[in-house]
Amino acid sequence: MGPVEGVPRELQPVAHALLQVLDEIERGTAKLAESDVWRSPGNVASIGFHLRHLAGSTDRLLTYARGVELSDPQREELATESSDQQPPLADLLARLRDVFDRAVEQLRATPQAEIYEAREVGRARLPSSAHGLLFHAAEHAQRHCGQIVTTVKLL
Repeated sequence: MGPVEGVPRELQPVAHALLQVLDEIERGTAKLAESDVWRSPGNVASIGFHLRHLAGSTDRLLTYARGVELSDPQREELATESSDQQPPLADLLARLRDVFDRAVEQLRATPQAEIYEAREVGRARLPSSAHGLLFHAAEHAQRHCGQIVTTVKLL
């Protein structure tokens, strides 16, 4: 994969990781039966949980990276991440694509001067930086991608 157009050099690894994760998840779940999306083989988290959490957590990390507090809808989404609701795979993937598309747009729109600016996370206002939060979003996505791909193989 070559450079992602418009993304600052320092953020290219984040863009590459997110795009690779999306590709691997879409390929890995392409033949997944709908009945398997919410199964938990060996009591591991279901693929549906990972997809829902990955979209929500990425959205939240990107919000903090912009230096903005979470909105009420984001807080509501967080509260329902572990709920019994079981949206279909197509809906989960569409939400993930939307979040990752917005993530790449945010990377493109991140001014060079703001990449290393201090940021605060959550109600506890934990210290971080835009750079740290963006890279954490990428590494977090890779971990959940690995769990999704492994769970697909178990099923």
